[in-house]
Amino acid sequence: MARFVIVPQWQGSPSSRAMQLIDGAQAIAGDLPRASSTTIEVPMEAGEPIGTGVHRYSTLRRTRDLVDLELAPLSEPVMLIGGDCGIAVGGVGHAARRHPELAVVWLDAHPDLHSPDSSPSGAFSGMALRAILGEGADGLGLASGDVPATRVVLAGARAYEPAEEDAVSELALRTLDAAALSEHGALADAVTATGATSVYIHVDLDVLDPAAMGGVTASVPFGVSLADLLGSIAQVRAALPLAGSSITGFAPPSPAAAVEDLGTILRIVGALA
Repeated sequence: MARFVIVPQWQGSPSSRAMQLIDGAQAIAGDLPRASSTTIEVPMEAGEPIGTGVHRYSTLRRTRDLVDLELAPLSEPVMLIGGDCGIAVGGVGHAARRHPELAVVWLDAHPDLHSPDSSPSGAFSGMALRAILGEGADGLGLASGDVPATRVVLAGARAYEPAEEDAVSELALRTLDAAALSEHGALADAVTATGATSVYIHVDLDVLDPAAMGGVTASVPFGVSLADLLGSIAQVRAALPLAGSSITGFAPPSPAAAVEDLGTILRIVGALA
């Protein structure tokens, strides 16, 4: 049975609706098996940057420590449920310690490749993938080389900022646009080309087309269909063992809206679990 860790972190989001990420995490948790789920008590205060260039850094650092503490004794694959996508960094770190030849699939409408110096908002969610690559603020990123850029596949991203476009070029990242995922084997082919022996799959729900998912903080048109997302995940899982996963970005504006999206989300949970 899959192990679920719920992390209702909102401090990494730049959205004015960031605290609705708490509601989203709790809504998903309500449909998960209690015996297999643990909820991290995320500090409620916003936190301070402390000279890092990361908005709300102090609270983000405390939450990261709590996540690392929770994951440390676990040997089985874990699914993190957010919250903002910054929570995935700790999950990837945990998986990489157990699987040194790990690949990371990052499914997100936004590439999350800002550094603290390039980010216009200072929001950590926009730096999460860069932090996985070893270029994050102290205590929030992984060590350089834990997950090299050659073993990362960025898929479904379509809202690049100039600094992120530069990062893709400089890092020579493998990328697939949303349309490419209509061929369900394309993502698996990109992952196996990395030479990895296992894979971590991160899904920010805004990777889906707005027609498929409404409860996100920043919808981006021309996204991935649910069928293509599920089919692509299935092909990746058939190609490599799953070492961990995360689902983030659910911010329903109301309880009724949460119910409308939960069926879609639970299908993604099932694909990863």
